Amino acid sequence: MKMNQQKSVKAPWLDSYGNVPRTIDYPDCSMFQLIEENAKGYENYTAYDFMGKGETYGEFIKKVYICARGLSAEGFREGDRITVCMPNTPQAVIMFYAVNLIGCVSNMIHPLSSEGEMKFYLNHSKSRGILILDGFFKKLENIMWELPYLEKIVVASISDELSGIKKAGFALTKGRKIPKVRYSEDIISFNNLMKRGTEYRGEFAACKKGEDQAVILYSGGTTGKTKGIILTNRNFNALALQTIAAGDCVSRGHKMLAIMPMFHGFGLGVCVHTMLVGGCVCVLVPQFNVKTYARLLKRVQPNYIAGVPTLYEALLRSRNMKNVDLSCLEGVFSGGDSLSVFLKRKVDAFLREHGAEVQIREGYGTTECVTASCLTPKDFFKEGSIGIPFPDTYYKIVKASTKVEIPYGDEGEICISGPTVMEGYLDDPEETESTLQIHEDGLLWLHTGDLGTMDEEGFVYYKQRLKRMIISSGYSIYPSQLENIIDSHPDVLMCTVIGVPDPYKVQKVKAFVVLKRGSEPNEETRESIRRYCSKNIAKYAMPYEFEFRNKLPQTLVGKVAYTVLEQEELAKLAEEKENF
Repeated sequence: MKMNQQKSVKAPWLDSYGNVPRTIDYPDCSMFQLIEENAKGYENYTAYDFMGKGETYGEFIKKVYICARGLSAEGFREGDRITVCMPNTPQAVIMFYAVNLIGCVSNMIHPLSSEGEMKFYLNHSKSRGILILDGFFKKLENIMWELPYLEKIVVASISDELSGIKKAGFALTKGRKIPKVRYSEDIISFNNLMKRGTEYRGEFAACKKGEDQAVILYSGGTTGKTKGIILTNRNFNALALQTIAAGDCVSRGHKMLAIMPMFHGFGLGVCVHTMLVGGCVCVLVPQFNVKTYARLLKRVQPNYIAGVPTLYEALLRSRNMKNVDLSCLEGVFSGGDSLSVFLKRKVDAFLREHGAEVQIREGYGTTECVTASCLTPKDFFKEGSIGIPFPDTYYKIVKASTKVEIPYGDEGEICISGPTVMEGYLDDPEETESTLQIHEDGLLWLHTGDLGTMDEEGFVYYKQRLKRMIISSGYSIYPSQLENIIDSHPDVLMCTVIGVPDPYKVQKVKAFVVLKRGSEPNEETRESIRRYCSKNIAKYAMPYEFEFRNKLPQTLVGKVAYTVLEQEELAKLAEEKENF
């Protein structure tokens, strides 16, 4: 099929559904410059709210400048990489844009990363500095001698952003459990960094353009191993402007309940950057809890909420949502994982029962294009579809692992082209070349590794992943990475990891382990492996079970037949369901 027969997927529906433009002008500037420019005249509007304490755009911008001066005073220079290892807090937001202002690159990592993962992220990115919460500092302290590039550590505290009774309550509860940080010349508090900024009078701001590198996020690439994804200012700014346009509901001054974490493209790109570009209020939520979330919905009355499908399923099960008025909602978005047809129906009914006049809208994308690049239209949907591509974004379906485009309705690999597509993978030209390919139409296409179809109106349907990956509560978990860790335990000969269906998490992780000769398959050994893994694997990726086997099933060429194990687990679940 020729390109012009299936190419203009960004267009046909626009004449019928909503007010979304076909194309957008993207300013050639940094992320922070776009926010600062758009905030002119609206400096007294609230930029973010944290635990009931708000900050205006004017105050926020001033703090970014002070933080940028502080970073320059500490010796950071244009092009340096600085890791942000934080939950959603004001310090994380200020640091992220201060790093951008001085022309450095933010390396975003999960604050719950294990010591081993933290070491990998810091060394792989060659980060010279890191912002980390005091509650996670001990993990960093344990591995500092293994971090040759790290020169400066900035430690933030939740209590510094609280006031009154909340500050006192935190100090008496969670704050008491946090070990004291021993500060030094190279380990400073965020408050001291800001103090240095108020005193610094040297040069600090860099003139950066859209094409300049700005952020590193992490994903598995097409091979399932962890990859640093290099994203530019243009990638993030295009995402923000596209999301505002395709969302068709974003209004200045309205509130987004920002519960998706900032280390994730969804949280950083949509819940923070898009909202700040649009002049909205980011209600920063540092930790997800169903009860807390229900209370926030009641108290905050947000206009927008975004999350993974498991978040919405948790809300449906919550007893605290009875009689909660959700008529405030103007946009409800789901991403990070596939939203089942059944769950969409339930959520839509839930929203109507609570006074909301909107549907849940599913987005689709990959970290290789920041996050979403496709979204269900505002007032229309096709059941089972993940929506329509964003303005200036093209989708096409090709025969898997080729550049050959296939007809509408046929299943193949989803490819994406547009201004949010990444620059490439960090220090991995081979994987970059296999993922980003120029086709005969002359466009650069991102091969997603996902299977799907597309109909003649441009609606896209996601089917499944080509690459072997486990999705648990919206997190991408890569079996090969976990297997390498488990295999390194002294009692383990070999192992394989699979995802087992779970009604709440979508999938949960299970490990099958073959022990070395002489090692006993008893509870003591299992506990030893579990303890070892807890130090090297993040909590969200930890196997819920370690099953010992004498041998693992193999394919004809000698590879572990993990699909056989998956089928065995499915059969067990079916039997349990039948006997229930």
